[in-house]
Amino acid sequence: MTTRDLIEETRIALSANKVRSGLTMLGIIIGIASVIALVAIGQGAQNSIQSSIQSIGSNLIIVMPGAQKQIGFGASGGRGSAHTLTLDDAHAIESVADVAAVSGEYSSRAQISIAGANTNTSVTGVEASYATVHNLQMDQGTFITDTQSQSLAKVAIIGPTVVTDLFGENATAADALGQRIRINNALFTIVGVTASKGGSGFGNQDDVVYIPLNTALQYFAGSSNRYLSTISIQASDQSAMTQVQNDVSSLLLTRHRISDPSQADFSILNQADIVSAASSVTSTFTTLLAAVAGISLIVGGIGIMNMMLTNVTERMREIGLRKAIGATRGDVNRQFLAEAIALTFLGGGIGIVLGWGASYAVSLSGLVSAQVTLSSVALAFGVSAAIGIVFGWYPARRAAALSPIEALRYE
Repeated sequence: MTTRDLIEETRIALSANKVRSGLTMLGIIIGIASVIALVAIGQGAQNSIQSSIQSIGSNLIIVMPGAQKQIGFGASGGRGSAHTLTLDDAHAIESVADVAAVSGEYSSRAQISIAGANTNTSVTGVEASYATVHNLQMDQGTFITDTQSQSLAKVAIIGPTVVTDLFGENATAADALGQRIRINNALFTIVGVTASKGGSGFGNQDDVVYIPLNTALQYFAGSSNRYLSTISIQASDQSAMTQVQNDVSSLLLTRHRISDPSQADFSILNQADIVSAASSVTSTFTTLLAAVAGISLIVGGIGIMNMMLTNVTERMREIGLRKAIGATRGDVNRQFLAEAIALTFLGGGIGIVLGWGASYAVSLSGLVSAQVTLSSVALAFGVSAAIGIVFGWYPARRAAALSPIEALRYE
């Protein structure tokens, strides 16, 4: 039997019962489409998380007050809320090798209002170096200067979300410049609007009001409280981040007169470690989704085997006749195996198109930017091909092993 004859016989066999062939392929189609779509969603979520973390700054190291201690059943206590970091600590860190920039920060939430509108958002007292450390770009106006911080100036830089909340959906950054807003009970003048970084909820980097650090400490922390919420550090190079983290830890232990590192009253977060941890979690989640979707591929393979076994039973006389006029076991084996592989390849092709389309639809919805990768397509298609071979082999072997006399006698 030539390859051309094999292809023609396969087409005729599958076309003889189009409904059965279509239903048999359905499991493969759903499985392939599900694997591609879910892996694309997982990959898109992973890239989105990585981009969000990277957008807060380059080569970023964050020092937070309070130790990462365990209380009770494992809850972390004290970190971020303790009073252990000072502005002097931030300035001392500037002398550490491979530190490009340092910014002390004091954060709180406050009610922001103008005549006829108000919003509750994050108010962050920062130094001039904050824009460098966090890769902050300005849309309009200028960022906070050291002079403004030293003079306790009541100036504010607001994010695009705050502009919308206070001045309306159609307001522009230029409309907000020069306007006066009330933060709690103090009046501040808007001198700048940041460029959009994106985000949502409490992690929205556009829903922030920045004011000079000393002003924030004076009016919102209280004159007796000079402690910082965080210290952000930008390393000069990504390869130096670990060394900078170790050097900063040693410096703060010395400054706080702590001899045992396990008793440190601060904790340090490395941006690279955060990205790695987030990527690990999302990769595991993506693998789990793909594994769950892959179960339908197994179900589809069983459906193919069931159909092929039924075909063998229904085509007993045909098999007997073929073998009686000279067809070998190999010819019969190849014919039935070709039919099983054709079903999986057709189902796989349709599944790829549907999976790609589903991923595109999810991206258009704005929920997550799903990203289809060639590796996921190749994996899904390869698995479907393997299923066609594995689940088609037994029916093909059974058909090839039939005795022509017994097959011709079958009713």
